[in-house]
Amino acid sequence: MSGIREQKKEKTRAAILRSALHLFTKKGYENTSIDDLAKTAGIGKGTVYTYFQTKSEIFLTFCEEQLAFVYQELADKSDPAASLFDQLMTLFMGEFRFASRNKEFGRILMRETVFPKELTVERSRELDDKYIALLVPIFKQAQKRGELRTDLELILVTGHFYALYIMTISGWYMGRLHTEEDVFMAMESLFKQALQGLAPSPEKGSSK
Repeated sequence: MSGIREQKKEKTRAAILRSALHLFTKKGYENTSIDDLAKTAGIGKGTVYTYFQTKSEIFLTFCEEQLAFVYQELADKSDPAASLFDQLMTLFMGEFRFASRNKEFGRILMRETVFPKELTVERSRELDDKYIALLVPIFKQAQKRGELRTDLELILVTGHFYALYIMTISGWYMGRLHTEEDVFMAMESLFKQALQGLAPSPEKGSSK
């Protein structure tokens, strides 16, 4: 009996998320109300609140599930033997492609993860934790290969590169970067400059 109940709950939750995807795309995030979501999902407004406290939480839940798929796909495709630069570009360009599939969704995702509302801070922190869990092992391997200094605080390094990504995608939203190629070139330049500054100093006596 409990199994049937859980299946029904999961079905209702999925219906809410599908309705959110449809309405956020059709009407826009700001113009979609909880009433709209409930009617489209075929449930009562109170039922929506049983699963999600706010509209922001609904949005972040959808994005979290989609990003988990993107991260797993990138992890499967990523070459552990590739340079740190190549791995970072693979990850963040994949992130950009996800955000740019629906410009409105990408904009809201940036806002909710960088400047979360009080009620969604915990969920936004969970997204941050996924970044940290994905990137820190990559940075550790780069340290072993001599691509990064060993005295660096890797969580701060994660924030460093995420900030560069935010700067790049902001340029795309502002119309300074027009194409995926523009985004790639801007990110490439920023990442290379950062990596040069984070690399170990040449040893004394080096030809450099």
